[in-house]
Amino acid sequence: MRRLGTLVLALSALLLPALTVTAVTSAPGQAAERSTTRPAAGTYTNPVTAGTVDTFPDPATIRGHDGRWYAYGTTNPIFSSRGETGEHVLPMLRSDDLVHWTYAGDAIDVADQPAWWPAGTRAWAPDIRFLDGQYHLTYSLSTGGIGLLTSDAPTGPWTDDGLVLTASSGCPTGVIDQAVFTDDDGSHYLYWGSYDTICVARMNADATAVTGPVTQVGHGKRMEGAYVVARDGYYYLMYSDGSCCDGAFSGYQVKVARSTSPLGPFRTPSGGVLTDLTSHDGLVVGSSGNGWDGPGHNSVVTDLAGQDWLVYHGVPEADPDFPAVTGANGALLRLTKRPLLIDRLDWIDGWPVVNAGAGPSTGPRTAPVTSHLPGTTIGSATLDRGRRLSGRPVLGDVRVEGSLTGDGAGLVVGGATAWLRDGRLVVSSGLRRSTSALPDDFDPTTPHWVVAERRGRTLCVEVSSDRLHEPLATASLDRVLPVGRVGVASSGTRVTATAVGAARLHRPVTTRVADPTVGSLLPAYSDEFDGAGRPEAADPAWRWVRGASASPTLTGGSLVWPTQAGDLYGTDNRASVLLRDAPAGDFTVETKLTFDGNRGNQQAGLVLYDTNDRYLKLSHSVLPLSHTDRLLHSTEFLKEGPRPTYSLPTPVFDGPMFGGRTAGTMWLRLRSTRDAASGTYDVRMASSTDGRTWEWGGTWTLPVVDGRSLQIGLVSMNATGATASFDHVRTYG
Repeated sequence: MRRLGTLVLALSALLLPALTVTAVTSAPGQAAERSTTRPAAGTYTNPVTAGTVDTFPDPATIRGHDGRWYAYGTTNPIFSSRGETGEHVLPMLRSDDLVHWTYAGDAIDVADQPAWWPAGTRAWAPDIRFLDGQYHLTYSLSTGGIGLLTSDAPTGPWTDDGLVLTASSGCPTGVIDQAVFTDDDGSHYLYWGSYDTICVARMNADATAVTGPVTQVGHGKRMEGAYVVARDGYYYLMYSDGSCCDGAFSGYQVKVARSTSPLGPFRTPSGGVLTDLTSHDGLVVGSSGNGWDGPGHNSVVTDLAGQDWLVYHGVPEADPDFPAVTGANGALLRLTKRPLLIDRLDWIDGWPVVNAGAGPSTGPRTAPVTSHLPGTTIGSATLDRGRRLSGRPVLGDVRVEGSLTGDGAGLVVGGATAWLRDGRLVVSSGLRRSTSALPDDFDPTTPHWVVAERRGRTLCVEVSSDRLHEPLATASLDRVLPVGRVGVASSGTRVTATAVGAARLHRPVTTRVADPTVGSLLPAYSDEFDGAGRPEAADPAWRWVRGASASPTLTGGSLVWPTQAGDLYGTDNRASVLLRDAPAGDFTVETKLTFDGNRGNQQAGLVLYDTNDRYLKLSHSVLPLSHTDRLLHSTEFLKEGPRPTYSLPTPVFDGPMFGGRTAGTMWLRLRSTRDAASGTYDVRMASSTDGRTWEWGGTWTLPVVDGRSLQIGLVSMNATGATASFDHVRTYG
């Protein structure tokens, strides 16, 4: 092996550009390090902010050009457990490894909030970018509007740059939850919106103001938290929907759609358009019944091995609520705990999903790769001409990156070099080269990340300002040598470099975890509705809660049930519920529903019922689209029960999460699993528009009380004027 390595290294040296060597730290004759045998990775356990801060909602993350990671969060009582009674305004964290975090101060001091803020304002949902040599921290005003802070360093001091967008933005929604995206031509876009529309508009050249027309790109109940990444020719818009901040009733989750333009239209995996007036498929992460509720409001970071990670918040079901606190705006607030979580983000069949679809992690997991292979770290370097190489070569699939400044800066990967010069990215190996134009306003005197991934004998290179999936240029070269030293180079001008090194290239996960499967049909707990007249007469297993005021009947092989004026919501328990026993143990119940709702809040669907105030409901619901006169058809999955952990204990509370697309005829499923260890029912939802392809969604947990079993039920309620036709109820073991 040593002879082969020496021969390949000699060939590699011949192919390197002829440059005067300023510093060479390689050791002659040293064997190539196999990038496939790095030391065993460390582990982490969510939440990664445990012991540092109590909560860190809406986390925005970035790798600074100093090589460290930084996170920024919504104004919250981050040190409540230490006895603090107030909030920190846009708190900041710092980490060397994405796992161990330290508090790095607040972007704005609570006693020195900008005088121009409207009364009662709290700062929410920061977004961080590195643009034109500065860190841009945008944030939302709870009273509406988007502000901007800039700094030369990732933790400030920050300069107040006022408003990027006013509350009257031209988008029919709350002007919060913004994120900036920079395209490969250097143009900037701002995405924003909350409750229930997401909008986008072009920004000016320095990303300090919105200048273009406003385009609506998404509709969804409680849709917010847009975050865009570019990958493989698509723009992926991730967002959250459902209830974000209701303790153990938080139905928040992250979904995704993609487009070939940053202005949309964005399509979901099923092909639906994100502006369609329906709930949407495309689940990236949702609750899975393992103790984390409401996972959402994400950003994305990439570790040194090229593996993406979703950074997001989640609600600890065992301890979900703060005591009442005094907010930074002086008001008495009742808040939900939302610490920071990280999990592996896999790209499978062109779509992102957390942990291959398994959802938020609990217990020790393999940590991100945040250190370079031994002997490959350059650290800081300044070159006037020549190159500085690693002490050890690497063999095989490898990822090399560094922050480079200067026209004529190069990143060396074995026998190839990626150059930034004369407004172009040039990847060369001997006489072969591949080039790509950088944006017209590209400034080589400011730091840019250059990342090169060598897989097999293909080298792919990307240039960006901030490593946030916003490539300014990409280029690739085939037939590169699979061995060699890494480092930095200069073609004759002053070049500086930081955080240069190599890591073993990650091996992507390409297979999703399997969806739940149903067992055998249980006829005793099923009904095909083939009879006539009242359902309880045709099958005595059915019984009623509060009778059936709308006279449902069996007709043509279906249970036809006009919607009632009553509801099953909080203390308004006037709606009829058609019930039958559920089987002992785990089961899946399914119905095929045709529904013609046309008024706000009409709904029909399945219920797993304990009492009027303790149940889970999966329905086709017609919900008003906030700030408009339009209606949104939603696959709504709702939990109702007591909320004793709230600072004002509440005997009846509810929260929704939302599933996939609706249709005039659709199939609904609830999978119920009894968790003996936690004493809960874990119930997962699924829906389908064809009865064959199922979109599995999130999981609600409902405590078992006095050993009672849940009952299978149907509802058709809230407002008159619509008709629900249930083709069947089928229960599987």
